[in-house]
Amino acid sequence: MLLRDFFIHLSENQLLNSAAKKYGLKLGAQSVVAGTNIEETIASIKELNAHNISCTVDNLGEFVSSKEEATAAKEKILTVIEAIHENGVAAHISLKPSQLGLDIDVDFCYDNLYEIVEKAASYDIFVNFDMEDYGRLQTSFDMVEELSKTFDNVGTVIQSYFYRAKDDIEKFKDYRLRIVKGAYKEPVEVAYQDKLDIDLNFIELIEYHLLNGKFTSIATHDHNIIAHVKRFVADHNIPLDKFEFQMLYGFRTDMQKELAKEGYNFCVYVPFGEDWYGYFMRRLAERPQNLNLVTKQVFTKKTNTVLAVAAGAFVLGRLTKRNK
Repeated sequence: MLLRDFFIHLSENQLLNSAAKKYGLKLGAQSVVAGTNIEETIASIKELNAHNISCTVDNLGEFVSSKEEATAAKEKILTVIEAIHENGVAAHISLKPSQLGLDIDVDFCYDNLYEIVEKAASYDIFVNFDMEDYGRLQTSFDMVEELSKTFDNVGTVIQSYFYRAKDDIEKFKDYRLRIVKGAYKEPVEVAYQDKLDIDLNFIELIEYHLLNGKFTSIATHDHNIIAHVKRFVADHNIPLDKFEFQMLYGFRTDMQKELAKEGYNFCVYVPFGEDWYGYFMRRLAERPQNLNLVTKQVFTKKTNTVLAVAAGAFVLGRLTKRNK
């Protein structure tokens, strides 16, 4: 848990985020993002599609604090939707409401989301609403529900570390859902803190939605959970077109291809852009073992030196703050 908290705190550090955005790709961050622009990203999607792997595309962005930034993010996502359509690739959209103005003005955010979902619907492209921290959870769910009154191409995410997750998955059982463990630091009042509790709830949520839900995206790199799901769907005669496995771009690529070859639907979460730092730190917080699953050498000697200095500065800052 200490390591998890460490990575979460790093993900929330705006100074380190800015530094990573400026220098990260030179240090090897291209191994965890599919491209810095849409053209590179489409090329990465085509390569994955060639292995019968679909993609969900995330326009990376952190710390959006102005309507101008949110509007720019919306325009980028609209361009991605157009590119997916024009290139005929197997891909859909993942987005975060906070990037589109949730923390600025809820009505403004909803208008941005409506425009994105409407554009995607015109091309029969699915839009997944990524869930963030607990403070944004209910408002995000509310907007998913409101949009679903008009459109049928929206879905969302259920995070297994929340106590309320079982109630949420029952409420949203008629939606396409991605089930994850959760990657933010949440208080004991609202979330499980023990890994075993989170894992057990994760499996229960997966099984419930497989039996009762519309379509289930199972987001994990854990081969034990994947093996469990394989046995469960076989034992309950669940059709393969009712679910998919999901993994992050650049992680366990051999297993990704293997599962696709076995006939399972497989989707890769494809982040793009230069604002990769917060995203990657949260993936390490979610499961520190992810660091060992990156298929390319992300951390060169130069990278390790930079991160060691950053981590040292972070720890020193925390200790200084605690002693004041």
